[in-house]
Order: sequence, then C-alpha cells, then structure tokens
Amino acid sequence: MNVFDVLTLIGGLSLFLFGMSLMGQALERRAGGQLRSLLEKLTAGKLAGLLTGLGVTAVIQSSSATTVMVVGFVNSGLMTLKQAINIIMGANIGTTVTAWFLSLAGIDSGNLFVQLLKPSSFTPVLALIGIIFYMFCKNAKRKDTGMILLGFATLMFGMETMSGAVSGLRDVPAFQQMFLVFKNPVLGVFAGAILTAVIQSSSASVGILQALAVTGQVSYGAAIPIIMGQNIGTCVTAMLSSVGANKNAKRAALVHLSFNVIGTAVWLAVFCLLRAVFTPALLDKPASLLGIAVAHSVFNVLCTILMLPLSGFLERFVSILVPETRQPEIFEELDERLFATPSIALERCHALAVDMAETSVSSLKEALSSQQDYSSKLAASIREKEDKTDHYEDILGTYLVKLSTRQIGAADTREAAKLLKLIGDFERIADHAVSILESAEELREKEIRFTDVAADELAVISGAVGDILDLSLTAFLQNDLSAAAKVEPLEQVIDQLKEQLRTHHILRLQNGDCTIDAGFTWMDLLTNLKRTADHCSNIAGCMIDTAHDTMNLHQSLREIRNDNEEFQERYREYRRRYALKEKKDAHTQR
Repeated sequence: MNVFDVLTLIGGLSLFLFGMSLMGQALERRAGGQLRSLLEKLTAGKLAGLLTGLGVTAVIQSSSATTVMVVGFVNSGLMTLKQAINIIMGANIGTTVTAWFLSLAGIDSGNLFVQLLKPSSFTPVLALIGIIFYMFCKNAKRKDTGMILLGFATLMFGMETMSGAVSGLRDVPAFQQMFLVFKNPVLGVFAGAILTAVIQSSSASVGILQALAVTGQVSYGAAIPIIMGQNIGTCVTAMLSSVGANKNAKRAALVHLSFNVIGTAVWLAVFCLLRAVFTPALLDKPASLLGIAVAHSVFNVLCTILMLPLSGFLERFVSILVPETRQPEIFEELDERLFATPSIALERCHALAVDMAETSVSSLKEALSSQQDYSSKLAASIREKEDKTDHYEDILGTYLVKLSTRQIGAADTREAAKLLKLIGDFERIADHAVSILESAEELREKEIRFTDVAADELAVISGAVGDILDLSLTAFLQNDLSAAAKVEPLEQVIDQLKEQLRTHHILRLQNGDCTIDAGFTWMDLLTNLKRTADHCSNIAGCMIDTAHDTMNLHQSLREIRNDNEEFQERYREYRRRYALKEKKDAHTQR
C-alpha cells in the first residue's frame, strides 16, 4: 500500500462520512412533519416506543441523531423518561439498517439481475435523479429528496473508494497482526468504542469495518467485539447533548449509555464463554460485508431482548445516578436540540406563544379591573405577568431567528414569521397593562377621583377594549379568521371613542368639573387603551395575512375597510353597542 492508496483512503473516508451526514440531515428535514405526528400518537407502551425508535432511526439512519432528539424532547417536556427509554432501545435496532445497505457492495455474481443490485450499478442513476431534483425543482420537499439521493450516492461511492484503497492491505503483515490483536475481545471493544466516539456514528464505524473486511484479514472473532464496542462509542453524542439540560434529559442520555454498557458486558461475557468452551470455527473465518451486517443486527436485537423487560430498572437506576435535589430546577423553555426536527421546534414555540398570549391578555384585563378594585396583590400579579411576557419575547425571538436560518419548509417559514410578528404585539399589550396599573396607583396616591360621567365613559371604552382582546386572542389560539375579521371594525370604534372622550375631557376642564392632575391621568389611560386596540388590530391582521400567504398588513387592512359591506355592518353594530350615554351636564350642553 503506497502513499497514493493512503490518499485515496482518506478521500473515500471523507466522502463516506460526508455522504452519511448529508443524507441524514436531509432525511431529518423530510421526515419532520411525520416525526411530530408519530410523537403525538406515541403511548407509554413498550412495544409502541420500541417500534417508534426503530422506525425513526431506520428513516434518518442515525441512532445518535434519534437519541439527541429524544434528549431534546425530554428536556422540553414533550416526552417522559419512560417513553424515552423504549425509543432509545428501538433506535439501537434501527441503526443496523445502514450496514445492510452497505453490504450490497459485497455482491459478487455474474447474473445480470444480481449485478444490478450492486451500488456501483445503481448509485450513478440515483445521483443523476438526485442532482436533477436538487438543481431544477423549487419545491423544498423535492430538493430534500434530491439531497437524500445525492447523500446516499456519495456515501456508497466513498465506501467503494475506501474498499479499493485498502484492498492492498491483505498482503501487509502489520495489518494482519493488528487484527490478530483485536481478537482479544476487550481490546476489540475498546477499539470499536474509540473509533465510534471519534466519528460519533456507529453506522459510519460499521461501514469502515465493512470496508476493511474487503481485505479478508478481518475475522468474525475480531469483528464481533469491535461491533460491541461501537454501541458504547455512539453514546458520546447523546452524553454531550445532555450538557446543560434538565435532570430528566441527563437521565435519558444515561439510559442510552447504561443500556449499551450493560448489554455489551453481558453479551461479551457470553461471547467469551462460547469461544472458550466450543471454539467455533466461524470466528477464525474472514468476515464478509453481509456477515458484519448480520452480526450488527443480531447483537442489537439481543441487547434489546435482554434490556426491554428491565426498562423499569433502567429508569430507577438512572434516577439514582441523577437524584432529585431540594432546590427547584430551572427548566429551559426552548431547547436548541430540537433544531434537528424543525417542525417540532416550531410546535414548541407555538405552545410558548400561546402561553404568552394568554398571560398578556390576562394582565391587561387585570389592569382594567385595577381602576375599580385596586389591590397590592393584583398589582404584583400584573407586574409578574409583564416580566413573564418580556422573558418570552426574548427567548422566542432569539430561538425563532436561529430556527429561521435553518433549512425549513415554506409552511414552517410562514409560521415562524407569524410568531415573530405576534410576540412583539403581545409583549406591548402587557407593557400597556403596567402603564394602566400605574395610572390606577397614581389616582390612589394623589387621592384623585374621576367625575361620575368620566367613570361611565371609562367603563364603556374599557368594555370595548376587553372585547377586542378576546377577539384577537381567539383569532390566534383557534386560528379563527372570522374572529380576526371582527377586530378591525371594533378597533375603528375604539379610535373614535378615544377622540370623543378626549373632547369631553377638555369640555370638563373648561367647565371646572375636572382637575389638571386627573386630566393627565385620563389622557394616559386613553392613550394606553387606544394603543392596546392597535396591537389587537396588528394581531388579527397578521392572522389574516398568514392565511392568505401575504405579509403586507397595511394592504390587508385597506382591503378589509374599503368597499366591504360586512365590515361596515360590524362597524355600525359596534357603534351602537358602545355608544356613550347622553347626560344633561355641562359638556353635553355645549
């Protein structure tokens, strides 16, 4: 083996790892929506969880990726530790699918049909289809399909390049001696674990082992312990992903490690015993690509059979390793591990935005009630909710911006843009709640009272604002476009009410019925109520824009207002409902 063979080996290995990464990422994006549906149907049953883990890993071709996703799901509260254990077990079986694909490279027959099954025969066709899909299709799903085919073709080309580069090693004595050393099962396990830990993919390390098996120097006695060690090495990715996560997420990562360590220890002991007692001739035979795929699958199935009945024990065991603490744990509301499945990450964002919206509307309504029934407890609640919405806006805004930079579908892009717009309006509504509360506190501190007429007028506009809050919240929570369409005419009525009440206030000042101090507070209240209605209008307009796949709010509002009989009818209805009562007092006589 000369220097050019070494360079070819490095190039083949690079292409192999790149192709596997490329294919895995595209598969994750392509399967994102299905993964979310699968999780929604997931039950606590062992078999359901096992099949879920197996299916997901078989699709995305990486048990490490599945386990990292599971750690993220547990950390975000989307999955319980009990569910995670079963999925992790299934993932270990699902990851063996890759080795079966790679074993096709070992097909050797003169039959034309059998020859067509060799990757060297069909991967060029897959690469051609993939590049056409990727370069000429605008649809995101078709582009991802093209990327999957290109990734698979690259992976298989890298595999064949590696196999060709190492074929000369069959005549190198040092290479033969190395694999004689690995016949020591413990050394074999360590070698497999270290290699997999470095490249962070058991599928890739099994592929490398299959490529080396082409030399004919890798016996089953050396290959089987290496395969066992690969299962331990793949745990490194999940352990790294659990850093900074909550306790249950750390436990999920430890379940993955414990499962593989215990399974490897038990079956390694059985392997050593069988080899010592029976000395099977198979162990000294050269391992084939297909034989390695079979050994990989059988070992993982045996580990699952051993550990599945002990899932309850695993849960208790990792709970002992990561015990509960008396201090309350701060949970992350959003986890960047979910970026691997953008649709689920977006669903989590939506759930937090819903909580933010409800908190914001609740704070404004409490602020309205503080004008009549002020209490220190109510004031603390309003300020606490405003702090909460500030926090939500910070984490949601940052998270959504990061998520939007990733390759996500058109529907997810629209949803992310919608949430980015809405969270700003909900945060501002909570700010106005605090401003309205401060007006109530100012009235109390200065012992100022509004006139009876002013109090009645405030009740009218407060009622209108309460209704517009309900409509905008319903529009968002239920994606109710009919509720959204009712917001704009009510916002117009609130604008006019604000101007009417401002005029009435000036007349009361002129007549000496109102003090200057009360007037300042009155104007602050009107401004905050009017701006609250404006934000509700923004929320409803954003819902309508998203439904119509546009992002031009001003144009949408113009279309709603102009030449729209339904809008005019609702506007007249709200005018009647929130008409000010006529009073025979100074300001109405003028």
